Amino acid sequence: MVYLLLVIAGGYGFRAAGQAMTGNAPFYRDMTLAVAVGYVFAAVVAIAVAYTYSISFSTAGGMPDSYFFFRLAIHGLAAAVVAAILFRQLGMWIGTPGSRKLFRQMPGTAAFGIFIILCYAIAAIFAAWIAPYGQEEVLAKANIIPLVSAEMGGDPGFPLGTDQIGRDIYSRLIYGAQNTVGIAFVTTILAFFLGVTGGFLAAVLQGWTDQVLSRLVDVLMAIPALIFSLLLITAAASLFKGSSLTVAMIVIIAVIDSTRVFRLARAVGMNIVVMDYIEAAKLRGERMSYLIFREVLPNAYAPLLAEFGLRFCFVFLTIAALSFLGLGIQPPLADWGTMVKDLGQFVNYAAFLPQYAMLPLLPAGAIALLTVAVNFVVDWMLHRSSGLKE
Repeated sequence: MVYLLLVIAGGYGFRAAGQAMTGNAPFYRDMTLAVAVGYVFAAVVAIAVAYTYSISFSTAGGMPDSYFFFRLAIHGLAAAVVAAILFRQLGMWIGTPGSRKLFRQMPGTAAFGIFIILCYAIAAIFAAWIAPYGQEEVLAKANIIPLVSAEMGGDPGFPLGTDQIGRDIYSRLIYGAQNTVGIAFVTTILAFFLGVTGGFLAAVLQGWTDQVLSRLVDVLMAIPALIFSLLLITAAASLFKGSSLTVAMIVIIAVIDSTRVFRLARAVGMNIVVMDYIEAAKLRGERMSYLIFREVLPNAYAPLLAEFGLRFCFVFLTIAALSFLGLGIQPPLADWGTMVKDLGQFVNYAAFLPQYAMLPLLPAGAIALLTVAVNFVVDWMLHRSSGLKE
């Protein structure tokens, strides 16, 4: 509480000092206290990170390196930022005139997001070739201490150690991209197919079709999505096992999430079906499929594409949450949500080896990084579709 009050006081002082030093310039004059506190908080975090990074190299030789994961995160983030900058520059030089223009107009955050998404996609597609061990492979050694020398019990063959039953954590992180991200992508596509089709049908046909579909969606949306998913998947678990339960989970989450897509597709479609070119197509006797896929869908492309990114994040986090609760992707398949739950047991041994406290943050960090990257890209898409300019 004291630190919070100090940050708030610092924000007030920062704004007052800026107004006094700049002659009450508009930037400081119009700055709210919340924005000023945000600047001070960001500065405090940056100083803390810089200080921690500077002392992370002072670990005595032969002792456990408590800051290894911290340095790894800083170096990895810096490398990702540099790689994203080079990726954007490469896109400006190579490609079609349209793609080069797109990269020139792309902000740095969007380039970073696209680069991270591509890295995840490569890891997911080529997981079998990238990972040194299989996701189900139980190795001879269990509980290998991560990221320490062989004298202290580490093993260079397992850079992140193994879990409690001897599976390589590094390999399971890579396979987690294949399972968690791949299943989330398939689920989002199915949710969009159901939601967009139903929303456009309601917008084009209207009448009793619109009323029936809308009221059905209202009923499904009245129940919190995560609780509804838990209820249905728990019921499905008594009927299906293994891969069949995973398929049931995909269908359940897609149906529940399609209600949100339905609302957007219907709202966008209602604004499109009143246009003159839709009336002209109806007078020509065009079929329903032509009206939906050739007239309505192309004009609703931008908001639906942005919504796809947001829905993917929500589905991705929902699957991770269900796996954490034991109802998502089932063992022995690697999943980041399950890994957070399993590796959380190592926190009990953090007093003896600080690296153990950081192990649950590896899959959690993978989840957070992908979510941030997708949101960067979605923000850029929304900016482009809105027609706003800098």
